[in-house]
Formats: sequence, structure tokens, C-alpha cells
Amino acid sequence: MPWTNQGGGGPWGSGGGKGPWGSGPQSPGPTPPDLEEMLRRGQDKLRNFLPGGSLGGRGFALLTLAALALWGFSGFFRVEPDELGVVLRFGKEVREVQPGLNYHLPYPIETVLTPKALRVNKIDIGMRVVDDLRRGQTVRDVPEESLMLTGDENIVDVDFSVLWKVKPTGVGQFLFNIQNPEGTVKAVAESAMREVIGRSEIQPILTGARQTIETAVQDLMQKTLDSYRAGILVQQVQMQKVDPPQQVIDAFRDVQAARADLERAVNEAQTYANRVLPEARGRVAQITQAAEAYRQQTVAEATGQTARFLKIYEQYKKAPDVTRERMYLETMERVLGPASKIIIDSGNGGAGVVPYLPLDELMKQQRPQPLPRTSSQPGGQK
Repeated sequence: MPWTNQGGGGPWGSGGGKGPWGSGPQSPGPTPPDLEEMLRRGQDKLRNFLPGGSLGGRGFALLTLAALALWGFSGFFRVEPDELGVVLRFGKEVREVQPGLNYHLPYPIETVLTPKALRVNKIDIGMRVVDDLRRGQTVRDVPEESLMLTGDENIVDVDFSVLWKVKPTGVGQFLFNIQNPEGTVKAVAESAMREVIGRSEIQPILTGARQTIETAVQDLMQKTLDSYRAGILVQQVQMQKVDPPQQVIDAFRDVQAARADLERAVNEAQTYANRVLPEARGRVAQITQAAEAYRQQTVAEATGQTARFLKIYEQYKKAPDVTRERMYLETMERVLGPASKIIIDSGNGGAGVVPYLPLDELMKQQRPQPLPRTSSQPGGQK
């Protein structure tokens, strides 16, 4: 028996016209349209449109052809330049189509999905870019994502971005193997970065190991996503900011400055050592060579004197008197040669001092003396 809003107040009992939860009187809602009346009006309009005012076999044929034509034309679809089309036949992937105008069998036989497979997507981790009407774009830090523990038990604040896109041959995997692509890429990126940072020390992370860390994170992300069969290609990992936590950054900068001073002092000491050591080695080599030359000279002179003495001794053994006389004369020549000489005749009836002609001194006086050298004066005068 249908319910009416008269008399007893409906199926929830009488109560003065209260609603189903007893919340007070409710005004009656809009009356639903009558389906039979709508069908009758549609038939009347169709009779007026068709020739003769009635639907015959020809009219039904025309309607059927028009419906089939519209159904066939509904299979045309357009794929945008940054999209790829995936055609599904009864829910199963059958082919992929490129950007442009394409066709598939009309619904419900085939349907199409058009993901943004050719667009490069960017995900920021550890930071968020916020649009401000007065100051433009500002970056907001997210500590729960950026604070990470290093291998030497230090905390570092890492903000980085990941550029990714859908693999050209993995659109089907991208659509059907993962439910939330952005969330999956973000979770994998954060996990990979924490693993790489956890294997590294803080000093290389803050100085010169950024390129190595980016490459390691990209490789680890790609390996993990391939194991998920996600159909995602990681193009690049960019480390935006790598700093100690804000609470200790001043102390850390002091440590860095002290370390820089230490390196500078070590470099200066090494420069001094590089300058002094070659000079000392050169002096050592010079002294060693001089000593070696003196040794060789002394040995050579001693050897020569020994050979000369042996030769003289051989001649002495053959003619002792002659050799002795010759040695005496050669010795007197060496002794009296450079000395001034006065000849005295001390024999019987001698005249005493014997005058002689000093030919060597006369020859020295007759030698032409060199002219004195004159220095040049300014202005070309001498």
C-alpha cells in the first residue's frame, strides 16, 4: 500500500506531520515527472516531423541508420601533443596510439585512455613552492621530508627535485600497475635519498659529492620503479639545498671555517717545504760533487806523482850520479828561478860580485803597456 502524507503522518506513525527523524514538519518536495506523459509527447513530436504523421517501416529504418551513424562516429577521438592513447577492448589493452586524430570501435566495444605520457613531471621533496600575491613564489621547507641521518651519525637537511616521465613503451604499466603515480615516485625518491645519504659521510655530502649522490639516487630509484613495473623513467635528480639543521648551522660554519684555516696552513707549509727542500738538495748535490771532484783530483795528482817518481827511480838505478846531478839542478832552477840573483865569485883571485846583464827584466820593460780603458759618458761623449 503506497504511503501518503495524509491522515496518520506516514509510516513512522502519527505525530503531527513530523519527518522520519522527528525533526519537525517537512514541506512536500517537487513532484517527479510522469514517464508515460514524456513518452507520449515525444511520439507526438516525432509524428509531426515524419512525413504522413506516422512511423512506418521507412521511418524506423531511417532512425536506425542515423543511430548507427552516430554510434560509428563516436569512435573518433583526439590525442593531445603531450599525451599517448591506450585503446582498451572490453577492458583489455590492445594498442597504443600517437598524438593526433585517431579512431577506435565505438563504446562499449572499445574505449580509450589518454594519460600525459609525453610530459616531463617534477616533484619537489623537502620543500614546497608557495604562490604569494605580494612576494611571488616562495619556498617553504618541509623538515619531515628533508631531515636525514648520515653514515657518520650527523643530521643533514636535503631538498631535492625529481624529473620523471612515462616510458614510451610502458604506458600500459603506468596505467594499470600503480594507482597513484606521483605518490609512488615521491615515496621511492625519498626512500632512495635516505638510503644513499645513510651510506655517506656528512663532509662529502656538503662539499663535492653532490653529483655522485644524484647519480646513485637516480639509479636506485629507477631500479626500484622497474621492480614495481611502474612504466616510469627517472630523467634527473637535482639536489637544491644541502645544509646542516638550522639549529646548528652557525656552529657548523665555525667548524668549516676552522677546517679551511687548517687546510690553508697545511698548504702554506707544503709550499715552504717545496721551496726549501729542492734548495737543500741542490746544495747537498753541489757539496757532494765538489768533494768527489777534489777526491778525483787528489787521487789523480798522487797517481801522477807516483808514476813520475817511479820513472825517475828507474833512471836513477841506471845512472845514479847523473840522475842525482840532474835532480839537484832542476831543484835549484825551481828555487832560484823567481828570486833576484846576485853572482859572487868566491874563488881564488875572484872579483867578488860579478855584474851580469838582467835580460829578463829588460824584456819586461820593453813590453808595450796596455792603454787605459775610458768609460762612456752621457750624451755620447767619451
